[in-house]
Amino acid sequence: MAEKSAPKREMSVREAGKKGGDTVRDRYGSTFYEDIGRKGGKATRDRHGVEFYETIGQKGGKVVKEKYGSDFYETIGHKGGQKVKKLIAEAKKRLGDKD
Repeated sequence: MAEKSAPKREMSVREAGKKGGDTVRDRYGSTFYEDIGRKGGKATRDRHGVEFYETIGQKGGKVVKEKYGSDFYETIGHKGGQKVKKLIAEAKKRLGDKD
């Protein structure tokens, strides 16, 4: 007697997107996404001009400033500076170890 299989459930949009993305990655390689992103960026630049990026960057910055306050930029700038400082120290240490 054949076993009853579990009822099939529908895939969520997220699951379907991941499955499709994994299939594309497996078929074309991960650099495929870099290539189409570059092409899309160039097409957007050609269509809207370089100023478009400046405008959307300013809009995004304004939203972030309204949401988190102007001190937020100081905080993330400090964190970024500390990260760079740490990376430089690690690189110097590695280079010093090779001597």
